[in-house]
Amino acid sequence: MSQPRPTEGELAILRVLWDRPGPCTVREVHDALTRTRDTAYTTVLKMMTIMADKGLVVRDESERSHRYAAVHPEPQVQSALLTDLMHRAFSGSALQLVQRALDVDRTSAEDLDEIARMIAQARKQRGSGNGSSS
Repeated sequence: MSQPRPTEGELAILRVLWDRPGPCTVREVHDALTRTRDTAYTTVLKMMTIMADKGLVVRDESERSHRYAAVHPEPQVQSALLTDLMHRAFSGSALQLVQRALDVDRTSAEDLDEIARMIAQARKQRGSGNGSSS
């Protein structure tokens, strides 16, 4: 199965689906999207139909109003998009990606501390916490 690579519009729909406890109708997704952007109902319907064809959402047709749910959990989609970006824009370098992320955004001390904890945890899990070069 290929990795999910939704467009920006598809991501907006997926965020609505991820934020809800269960499958949603097109109307429910449209109502949520129109709180932040002007989007026609027919556009949302067409996009969700395409997303079902692409395997990004599943459609339950057992009721009169079809209900949709995301196929992939949010972290999996984020990982696929990040991996794609890292390979295309940073030649596969996680270091360069993180450097640019820290360069373009003012990161709080709390976030930097959390990032340091995540790095320490990743080292521990990979068994490379001992003896490193600077």
